Amino acid sequence: MGILNTLLRAVTWWNGQTLNTQLFTWRKGVRVGEDEGGNIFYQTADGKRRWVIFNGEAEASRVSPDWHGWLHHTWDEPPTKAPIAHKTWEKPHQPNLTGTTMAYAPQGSLRRAEPKVRQDYEAWSPE
Repeated sequence: MGILNTLLRAVTWWNGQTLNTQLFTWRKGVRVGEDEGGNIFYQTADGKRRWVIFNGEAEASRVSPDWHGWLHHTWDEPPTKAPIAHKTWEKPHQPNLTGTTMAYAPQGSLRRAEPKVRQDYEAWSPE
């Protein structure tokens, strides 16, 4: 199974970091921090390039807004050095759940485990 995992890492990016990314991270990466999801953030020594190594599936929505701003050079200091003040009404970050079993399904949706029994509807039948 080890050879298959190595081959998958060599040719696919969604199964974790590729071999090239791992080599580049090993040679030039400076670890900056880690978020609550286990994603690890790196930058080059000069700070010009920044990237993330995902813990699990490589899904961009799994990066919290704090780290997203740092990755895109919106602010210079990472959240580990300069935490961002959050309002009391803000909800915690949640990744995009579309396409998963945890995706939002409105009331009455057929995708709900227990669809609501409609008592306000009567089927039409011609006379």
